[in-house]
Amino acid sequence: MRVAAAFALLLALPSTTSTTFASSLEGVASCAGSTCHGRAEGNGAVVRQDEIATWQEPSSASGAHSRAYAVLAGRRGQQIAKSLGLGDATQAKDCLGCHATYMPGTPRGAKFQLSDGVGCESCHGPAGNAWLSSHYAVPASHASNVADGLIPLENPQVRANVCLDCHYGSTKPGQFVTHEMMAAGHPRVSFELDLFSALQQHHNIDADYKRRKRAPNAVRFWAVGQAEAVKRATGLFANPKYAMEGVFPQYYFFDCHSCHREIQDSSQRRLTFEENPGRPIPFGNAPFNDENIIMLTAVAGALVPGQADAFKKASRDFHGALGGSGASPREAAMQLSQRAGALSNALSQRAYANSDAFQVIDIIGSNALRPRFTDYSGSVQAVMAVDTLLNGLVTNGRVTPGAAASIRSSINKAYAAVEEPNSFNPADFRTALASALAAIKRLR
Repeated sequence: MRVAAAFALLLALPSTTSTTFASSLEGVASCAGSTCHGRAEGNGAVVRQDEIATWQEPSSASGAHSRAYAVLAGRRGQQIAKSLGLGDATQAKDCLGCHATYMPGTPRGAKFQLSDGVGCESCHGPAGNAWLSSHYAVPASHASNVADGLIPLENPQVRANVCLDCHYGSTKPGQFVTHEMMAAGHPRVSFELDLFSALQQHHNIDADYKRRKRAPNAVRFWAVGQAEAVKRATGLFANPKYAMEGVFPQYYFFDCHSCHREIQDSSQRRLTFEENPGRPIPFGNAPFNDENIIMLTAVAGALVPGQADAFKKASRDFHGALGGSGASPREAAMQLSQRAGALSNALSQRAYANSDAFQVIDIIGSNALRPRFTDYSGSVQAVMAVDTLLNGLVTNGRVTPGAAASIRSSINKAYAAVEEPNSFNPADFRTALASALAAIKRLR
């Protein structure tokens, strides 16, 4: 599967969340009035008011959430459901958990429809008997809306966990993609908070937004997203219910490309496994998918150096446990999850400077980290990171749009190196990545 196509499919596997508020689901139609969020043009005085049109956009990533339910009725969705014995995919709870606003036990209002896909309340929380009737009224504030049950998505930790529910997995109903599902045809799942946030953005970051919610920082969102992704992955892996599938590990957690490579019976040896200095595991062992662990290593070294060594040790101990040495894999996973959580807290709370993105880029391209890009998924994550960090430099005014455009060809070469997993070559990718990083450094 090509990268662009994979990302398009991933964006159709959106995020739902649950809430402790005694609220009801009112559906997209409850937000779609012309005086609310249903205008054809974004010319509202306080908010754009064309948010529904953006959510429904049929030809771009911004409309992926609205298309999520419809893909279940398509050929691929039905084939997957049939292979797994789920019946009609549009009614299967294992599918609805991420392809619709699906919250078992939560009351539904008259306007609610599962066929809306991932609607407003999937991310903002159930609105009935809560924030729907008060969030637009004077003297409502963002703080009072949150107190009424609106989910504070401006908080990067909160947003990351809402997104990760489906863009990685959770313990909630229908929100864990098993290896069995992937074998049946489900696409590989990937996640990068700042990039996905940009693709789904339906608001202006104007003076009013900054006054009410604080100006978002791309590096903060990217870094916290990496930390929360590691915390989520290792936390689920530490849960016995999710770690095993019969006598085998739940292979969903492992690097797909380490096994799914072309196999040849030839007198000329062709290695399908490359040793990785960050993974002390026996040669040929299936590695845990550490795409976010690699990125978080760079983040810690650049932005939270006081915790960097402890995180790197926890990471090596975890990989070592998977290889049969040291503590049990479950205990090591719990330790790594805790380290990632501590990093998330620190990254969420720290102040950010314009130089931060360059510091992270330096570590991603360093001699210590570059050899860890041996597998497809980690390499894809690195390219997305470089692109996100460059965009952050532009947003912060550290790099001009023209200067960023002048090195776009170098970034595109790195993307091309991960365009097709079956032709992925680690050495070629590392060369392309080094070229892209060198081009960014010249903009300092």
